[in-house]
Amino acid sequence: MNPKKAVIQRIERTKTGRRFLREQRFRAVLSAAAGLSVNILYALYHGALGIINRSFWFAAMFAYYGILSAMRLSAVLCERKRKSAALEDTEIFVAKLCGGWLVLLSFVMGGVVYISLSHDVAVQHHEIVMITIAACTFYKITVSVIKAIKQHRNPDPLLAVIRTIRYAEVAACVLTLQRSMLVSFGSMENTKILLMNSLTGSFVCVFIFLLGVFTIWKSRKERKKNTWRSLNL
Repeated sequence: MNPKKAVIQRIERTKTGRRFLREQRFRAVLSAAAGLSVNILYALYHGALGIINRSFWFAAMFAYYGILSAMRLSAVLCERKRKSAALEDTEIFVAKLCGGWLVLLSFVMGGVVYISLSHDVAVQHHEIVMITIAACTFYKITVSVIKAIKQHRNPDPLLAVIRTIRYAEVAACVLTLQRSMLVSFGSMENTKILLMNSLTGSFVCVFIFLLGVFTIWKSRKERKKNTWRSLNL
């Protein structure tokens, strides 16, 4: 037997395995749950350092990872209500809530960018470490693009929310990567580094803000559509 088929058959023997292989939504929620665990650990780590060092930088990073955790937690909890009759209304509420958090996240990112520029916060890494971080960032970008292509025809609101959260996180990762690469590899003048980080930071903040506004607008549109549908039943 083909080893690949043997592994698939073994996975399908369990209920969770069958759902993982057959349900796009279930895979997305599992991914969100995994990201939630990482976000919570990072939030606690930066929160502890913020208290110990009395640092606004770590406090801002704590807020950033805390908001990401809240958004992913809402997506995971929404999946647990899947058998509820009011699931569609719950998904629209979660989408609207995450849109608001994304708007808040854009302002938190603005604070992170301001602190990093004014206090020259940029971690310098060894070349091998920097290449590894770059590879992980480009992997996240690739995964986001692939999922966007695969799921673009799926109208599921929860999938759209999970994708949007991933887009915001990837945008922030690109900014962090740029800051570290400029101080680790470059011989660029400080004024040019400041300009590049300012431009990229501004773009990331505006991008996340627009993601939030679009998510809120889309959730309101879906709610009006559902209300109109229920009135005509």
